[in-house]
Amino acid sequence: MTMATHDSAARWKTFLSEAKEKEITLLLSKQASSPVIEVSFHELTGFDPDFAEDILRYPRTILSSGHATLSEICRDRGEDLDPMIRVSDLPRDSRRPLRDIGASDIDQLRSVEVIVTKISDLKPRIHRAVFICEACGCTQEVDQGNESELMEPLRCPTDTGCGATTGRGKDSTRFNLVVNISRMINNQWLEIQELPENVPSGAQPSRGMALVEGDLVNKHLPGQRITANVIPVVRSEVKRNKKTPMFDIIYHLVSSEHESVPFTEIKISDEDRELITEVSNREDLITLMQRSIAPSIFATRVMNHVKRSLALQLFGGVRRSTSDKNHLRGDIHILLMGDPGVAKSQLLTYMSNLSPRGKFATGGGVSGAGLTAAAVRDAFGDGRFALEAGVLPLSDRGLAAIDEFDKISTEDRRVMHPAMEQQRIDVAKGGITATLPSRCAVLAAANPEDGRFTKRGPNQSVMRMYKETGLPDPLASRFDIIWMLRDEVKAEDDSRIARHILDTRTSAVSETTIEDTGFDPSDEDKDSVYSTGVDGSQHLTLVFLRKYVAYAKANIHPDLDEEAKHAIHGYYISERQSFGKEDQEGGSDIVPITARALEALVRLTEAHARMHLRKVATKEDAAVALAVFKHWREESGIEDDSELYSGVSAKQRNSNQVVRQIVRDLCRGDGMGQAKLADIYNGCMDRGVPSSAVDGILQKMRISGELFSPRDEIYSFAR
Repeated sequence: MTMATHDSAARWKTFLSEAKEKEITLLLSKQASSPVIEVSFHELTGFDPDFAEDILRYPRTILSSGHATLSEICRDRGEDLDPMIRVSDLPRDSRRPLRDIGASDIDQLRSVEVIVTKISDLKPRIHRAVFICEACGCTQEVDQGNESELMEPLRCPTDTGCGATTGRGKDSTRFNLVVNISRMINNQWLEIQELPENVPSGAQPSRGMALVEGDLVNKHLPGQRITANVIPVVRSEVKRNKKTPMFDIIYHLVSSEHESVPFTEIKISDEDRELITEVSNREDLITLMQRSIAPSIFATRVMNHVKRSLALQLFGGVRRSTSDKNHLRGDIHILLMGDPGVAKSQLLTYMSNLSPRGKFATGGGVSGAGLTAAAVRDAFGDGRFALEAGVLPLSDRGLAAIDEFDKISTEDRRVMHPAMEQQRIDVAKGGITATLPSRCAVLAAANPEDGRFTKRGPNQSVMRMYKETGLPDPLASRFDIIWMLRDEVKAEDDSRIARHILDTRTSAVSETTIEDTGFDPSDEDKDSVYSTGVDGSQHLTLVFLRKYVAYAKANIHPDLDEEAKHAIHGYYISERQSFGKEDQEGGSDIVPITARALEALVRLTEAHARMHLRKVATKEDAAVALAVFKHWREESGIEDDSELYSGVSAKQRNSNQVVRQIVRDLCRGDGMGQAKLADIYNGCMDRGVPSSAVDGILQKMRISGELFSPRDEIYSFAR
């Protein structure tokens, strides 16, 4: 040990009396919420660089000396407190990945970036125990440094006591713990896990147990990202009641810095900020963003629109709270339906990698618990259940990409409804009732049940295709945009796609070469803003685009101006009036657009403004949002918006009404209150309802009890 360690008490006294006089006065006045003095490592470095370095190497000794010195200062001024010193803002060279902490880091001060995954209940722990000698009644104090074992005195002091020792014999004694005068401190266990973006490919996230004391108790929540300043200590593994030469590492938490602002895990320098502002002023920004979404996928006409909508989804709208505590969703949800081989999975993988806090899951391999939260046995040894967050809560403020959406079981799919609309997950399982936030955009991909979509043609409604995926109808209404990607044979497109795939594949580097040489082609673009695709077009690099999105989402929260509101309002009203007029026979009840579409338009407008780093969304932003919205509706062939919510088209609803009205008229005109099947067919034929549809409607009316058939081909209303 160095000289700084031996005279640490004197150095602490000088530092505290010179640099922390104000804080000590506040401590003594008892106005502070807890008896703690925060000390920044930079302050210590400015005061005494050698002393600051020694704190990193011998933290337990020096911090313990600091606590004692601070207690002494308080005692000299008339207050018997038990104050703590918290050292924070450690230098970069003390930062380690959680998985790399080993023998060389034991008993040194280190900082780790982690997520808190679980917390235990609060438990009091004795940190200064008072023991009384049974033989003479003398008391002595013993500091308890080990949280897993109570240290007892071996001998009664000879100067104040009888000098007896523990054990057997005539000069032996026993020491009893006096709990009411011992000093206790609150303790809590945290389970910490390394950040998902730092986990090497194919590896499990590294986990650890951190012990929290005093004022840091109940300051952390599961799912929180923190920089934990810890002292790794070792505890011997015990097997069959015997200690082994292997050791477990546990972490004593000295202090922690909370990542309160989203996306702080992506570091954005002043230089990056200037580049982001420069790129945002480009006139062709939306086209550039569109090209930057999965550049290796060739964009045909529909794919161009899809990529544009995905670029807007990355930025998203603004989540808002109303005065009555109602939350308005800001995230944009998109569903991609398509034939196999149209690059849906590639798009999803790229988007989950690109989005800050993005997560990817496959429908065939995910359960409801994996999507929301699982109740698992607690790791802290008390055997109770604890919650472990699934894909949606872990994607909070990011993007959840779910491939093979149609393969999720019907029971598990139900959890998606509240998670997508209310953006929260209410869990009641294993004796736990909790609400987890899932404020994430959902990008889902679904395939048809029969392998390929069968109903083709330019006028096919997207809802007819949607039915082929086997997904429940109400789920369709949760998506702002539903794209239909068909694998169509077009000679010109086929040739360009084939050339693009061949060029992309031949320009890519073999993974074996990367492993052998250590050269990764993606490293070339790490510090650059632009990259060039195989077709010569310019696009943003993945690293820069991720920074751009993180910066925009953290700092830009646009409001719509009056012109933007007017543009959206005008479109909504004109669409509502375009259909919806009942014809002479009361046949049409088409609802061309509903209020949910209004909200989708607002989100798309805000996303476009955020992409351009504008604090106010203008009519130009609204115009792009309307263009994207109109494109998907034209591609999808949606004339009746209510079909998205019920799965029943206006034509089907009208057919039901027409058949019911004809049966009612025939029953009224007949003296017996009955209608013949032939007359029903004739009446429906005049109104354009085919016989096959009539049979189905009559059967449903009979099953529901609305109609009954006294004899063959005769129908009558039930009374």
